[in-house]
Amino acid sequence: VQLQACGGGLVQAGGSLRLSCAASRSTSWTDIMGWHRQTPGKQRELVASITKGTITNYADSVKGRFTISRDNAKNMVYLQMNNLKPEDTAVYYCNLNTIESRGYRINVWGQGTQVTVSS
Repeated sequence: VQLQACGGGLVQAGGSLRLSCAASRSTSWTDIMGWHRQTPGKQRELVASITKGTITNYADSVKGRFTISRDNAKNMVYLQMNNLKPEDTAVYYCNLNTIESRGYRINVWGQGTQVTVSS
């Protein structure tokens, strides 16, 4: 499976961006899709995740500002980011946590998309 992400860019603080990610195959009920982000010198961190049954999980730093959603028919996951802050500046990665053919859970990553929030 491959993931293709898009939607990053430069925005002023308080602004909004929407990230999109397309999976190259249909997702199963055990697949969890999500977004992570990474800044130079720091570990990649979870921003938000969503199951096929639309159970969501958010990092505390984005709760109330970001919304993750999923279109199972289109194999898409979205991240609506509102009230962006300079500290949200990072490379954002789409992620698919799935069970591969031998029964192990693996992570599949899309290419990163840069989000820059100016103050």
